[in-house]
Amino acid sequence: MTCRLEILRDERCAAERAASLLTATLAAAIRERGWASIALAGGRTPRLLYELLAHPPYRDAVAWEHVEWFWGDERMVPPEHEESNYRLAAETLLATLPVPPDHIHRVLTELEPEEAAAAYEATIRAVFEMSEDEVPHFDLILLGMGQDGHIASLFPHTPALEEMRRLVVANPVPQLSATRITMTPVLLQAARSIMVLVTGSEKAQTIRRALEDTLAPMEIPAHLLARVQGDVLWILDRAAASQLSVGSGPCPKRH
Repeated sequence: MTCRLEILRDERCAAERAASLLTATLAAAIRERGWASIALAGGRTPRLLYELLAHPPYRDAVAWEHVEWFWGDERMVPPEHEESNYRLAAETLLATLPVPPDHIHRVLTELEPEEAAAAYEATIRAVFEMSEDEVPHFDLILLGMGQDGHIASLFPHTPALEEMRRLVVANPVPQLSATRITMTPVLLQAARSIMVLVTGSEKAQTIRRALEDTLAPMEIPAHLLARVQGDVLWILDRAAASQLSVGSGPCPKRH
């Protein structure tokens, strides 16, 4: 794997850099294999990125009809709910792109959590045409990171962090008094590329721990990204990177 860090001036510059690299990655995958796969992030951070992708020049940089869309995690709320990760992307991005409806694969949150997770794993395997013994390689998984170091819905000290077989699980998160549907480390670590977009000074301390501390994924789930097979790129604004001891370049080496 390779891990790189890019520090941009502010949130908009970070989103623009992410949009440029995201479209380049998907376009290259389509040229190579005829289609591309992406898993989207939720939360606040990607909103500006999604809005940029919906307009030129990024809108015109990819043959979007050849992209299969997934989500790295989802809250157990209806798809029209204001907290739905699907809704954020659907309204800010997918509604404006020429994407066939059958290429958009949301989590079926109307099901019970365990059933929704199993159905989503089955959908992923069907799209990638892979058996239960194979692990798909997403072209790009977009992630954010919470102030507690969580990625997707892999929160500190939750059972999904130790999942070694399933691709998607229903993960109980006691600190939220909720259950989330999330891709597991099995699937994240098999990705061809992962992009982590983090902005804001409130994340600075956790960014330092995520990129410079000794690896301890149960404490800082973002440490799981040190074991990704493909390429990992952290895109930060200066505020989020303000406590790092390094600048743009290779990620610090950890053990």
